[in-house]
Amino acid sequence: MPYITGKDRNQALMFPEYLDDYVNEDNPVRVIDAFVKSLDSQEYQFTKSNPCGPGAPSYDPKDLLRLYLYGYMNTLRSSRKLERATYINIEVIWLIRDIHPDFKTIADFRRENKKLLKQVFKEFNLLCNDWELFGKKLSAVDGTKIRADNSKKNNYNKKKIERQLKYIEEKTDEYLKTLEDNDQEPLENQKYTAEYIKNKIEELEKRKLFYKGLEHQLEKTEDNEISTTDPDARLMDNKKNGLEVNYNVQISVDEKNKLIVVTDVTNKPSDQGHLNDMAQSTKEMLGMDEKDPLEVMADKGYYQSEDLKKCEENGTITYVAHQTYSNATGNPEYYSDKFKYDAENDVYICPQGEVLQRMKSKKEVPDRFRYKNYSACKKCPHKNLCTKAEKGRVINRNKGQDLLDIVDARTNMNMDKYKERQKIVEHPFGTIKRTMDAAYFLTRGLESVKAETNLIFLAYNMKRVINILGVKEIIRRIETRISFIFSKIKSNYIFSLLIMPEKYMAAF
Repeated sequence: MPYITGKDRNQALMFPEYLDDYVNEDNPVRVIDAFVKSLDSQEYQFTKSNPCGPGAPSYDPKDLLRLYLYGYMNTLRSSRKLERATYINIEVIWLIRDIHPDFKTIADFRRENKKLLKQVFKEFNLLCNDWELFGKKLSAVDGTKIRADNSKKNNYNKKKIERQLKYIEEKTDEYLKTLEDNDQEPLENQKYTAEYIKNKIEELEKRKLFYKGLEHQLEKTEDNEISTTDPDARLMDNKKNGLEVNYNVQISVDEKNKLIVVTDVTNKPSDQGHLNDMAQSTKEMLGMDEKDPLEVMADKGYYQSEDLKKCEENGTITYVAHQTYSNATGNPEYYSDKFKYDAENDVYICPQGEVLQRMKSKKEVPDRFRYKNYSACKKCPHKNLCTKAEKGRVINRNKGQDLLDIVDARTNMNMDKYKERQKIVEHPFGTIKRTMDAAYFLTRGLESVKAETNLIFLAYNMKRVINILGVKEIIRRIETRISFIFSKIKSNYIFSLLIMPEKYMAAF
């Protein structure tokens, strides 16, 4: 049997095919096209968005936005890959109608429209909110470390700088000694020539000036480290991968359809202090009042009394795991939770029945009270199981411990609900890192990284909504919304024309 063969490349087509025929009606690129088309051009004033501006014509910024959305949905995030896709990817050719912006133009669009890219993410979520895809009852908040565009080699702290300066000094002394020894040796026995040594010493002096500059920069700032490629990035523990130069990405995910409501990026490695801000941003995005009740789940990284107190004051019902208990000896029988607090007498009772009184000190610790009974510890036969401190055991009580106890009890009573947290909030991180190739940032600087984060999670949300509603249904809803807005504008114009005809007819 003969093979199925394609068309002859050298044969002219009498009736050329439509470009639209290459993309079927259920293709996700049609959602990207419909969504971008629905954006108000007056509200989204992207750079070079005025077609009548001076100079040579520019590309429609909406086409560049379409290109980026497609790229982030299909692991084509770099501007060079996107440029190549405009020539070889039939979906991209259809989406931006066979135009071919160069990689510099593509990269400039992302760099010059940081704030508007954040707004585009919000705009899509407003659509999801109108379509009732958010449950508005339960959200989960979590953070993950995503690698910055800055290697560990180009990250410096005081110890690293001191170590490098010490090495330079030692190496310089070594070369100078070699230079002195050469004076006593015949030319044929010399290991290095004088010219070679001179060049090496000059190189070391340049490196020394570089490290001295970093040292001076550290002294002038409150930071304890400097990243030379991306100044905003910081060294963080990435758990599985160890220490890396990262950003800390925060998200809030709604429980109903696992859609990401809001995102934020910080260069602080800890999650503490972010829970209330994320909860309030979630309420704002969902159109709720700041005091409206909202259940929020988070892991032990968010366990901070002040932040949880703000949540309670704002009506946010929190479910947060407490920090792991421990002691210096590692014996679980003497962990701090085994010391029972007597609220009436403001004392702690140790596992051996001894009473620990609150310490009175001139130097009061600002966020906690301390309890001790050194005399009882001194004669206790189990002291070596409880503490390694010479004087005895000290129990610290957070000044907001009463609230922490309430949160602990609430979390324990709703453990079935709390166990769903991982399914809700950790799945998006795995998806973007593994299937969307977004385990690292391409942009540099905190604001640029925030814009890229919004592109990443907009692509994630768009893929999820396509799976939930389908391509045709999304397009139908977008077109219905556009028709409604247009008819409303038209009605307002006609109404204004009837009331004040002179004012509106003067324009013609």
